[in-house]
Amino acid sequence: MPKKTILIAAAVLAIAAASGCADLPRPHMPGPAMGATGTPAATQAVTAAAERLRLAMIDPTPAALGALVADDLSYGHSAGRVDTKASFIADLMDGKSDFVTLVISDQTVKVVGDAAIVRHTLTADTNDAGKPGKVAIKVLGVWQRQADGAWRLLARQAVRPPV
Repeated sequence: MPKKTILIAAAVLAIAAASGCADLPRPHMPGPAMGATGTPAATQAVTAAAERLRLAMIDPTPAALGALVADDLSYGHSAGRVDTKASFIADLMDGKSDFVTLVISDQTVKVVGDAAIVRHTLTADTNDAGKPGKVAIKVLGVWQRQADGAWRLLARQAVRPPV
């Protein structure tokens, strides 16, 4: 049931962003350095934030992770577990989730308003709680431009590709 909830929430957010939501207040209008909505500069900003998150997941610090994920983070794992911002950061900091390597491929980024839809394939070597493993998943991430102008991960859902 949690997977359906997350996927529905991500779809609703994407649809709302795509429709423009003209009657919703926008807490921040981007300046030239952040790029206007849907521009190459906005796409580059989201891509850069996603890369900073990838690096922070390999070598985590609370400050780096906290700056890249939204307070309302909903982080869905391929096995169905859902993390909040606090549990996502705690799992990386205490080694419950430990990425030795993390490679992103086939990434697409679509910026719509103050939201961005990011899809990619993630392959990784892990050492979760001291147990070596390998991960190969498809990921949907929803990034949101926050009131301070920074792009932060708001929602993420992973699925295992068919074998």
